[in-house]
Amino acid sequence: MNIIQKIKQIKYIKTTPVLETERLILRPITPKDADAAFVWLSDEKVNKFMPYNLYQNTDEVLHWINEIIPKDKNCHWGIVLKENNLLIGSCSIGPDKKEPGAWGFGYNIRSDYWNKGLTTEATKRMIEFAHKEQGIKDFVSNHAVDNPASGKVMEKCGLVFDHYGEYSTFDGTETFKAKFYKMHID
Repeated sequence: MNIIQKIKQIKYIKTTPVLETERLILRPITPKDADAAFVWLSDEKVNKFMPYNLYQNTDEVLHWINEIIPKDKNCHWGIVLKENNLLIGSCSIGPDKKEPGAWGFGYNIRSDYWNKGLTTEATKRMIEFAHKEQGIKDFVSNHAVDNPASGKVMEKCGLVFDHYGEYSTFDGTETFKAKFYKMHID
């Protein structure tokens, strides 16, 4: 199958559905989430290897939310704990720009909720949605070499290391050595 055929196979989501896991609700992120999202978007620990700059205020968060909702072809979710309805992070999945036919994904979560398996739980559910509901068979993601915890999430979700490379921040001020992962589901 050539690149044009793969691109034509990509399905675009018109609305982001609500998804559930044992402990989480993945729901569309909205402008009402700006204050809660600011907690992780302004955290230097969470931000250290992300492509975006550290957020300085909720107006910047609102701008981000308003940019992704109407224009982006990805599904963007807020990660909410079922037990207390607390928004603890965000995740997204959608057509990858560099791998035609594959979907890429990303995630970030408040640092006080790291190492509890929540990011893996949310990511597995995104992949399941893309595969079962959208027919996607190929998935890709990457992480900074100096952030092996993110790689463990990818591996727990079934992705395997493919190659080394780099990625840069959106403003080009920093470049990270990275590990790139792939997965194919029949």
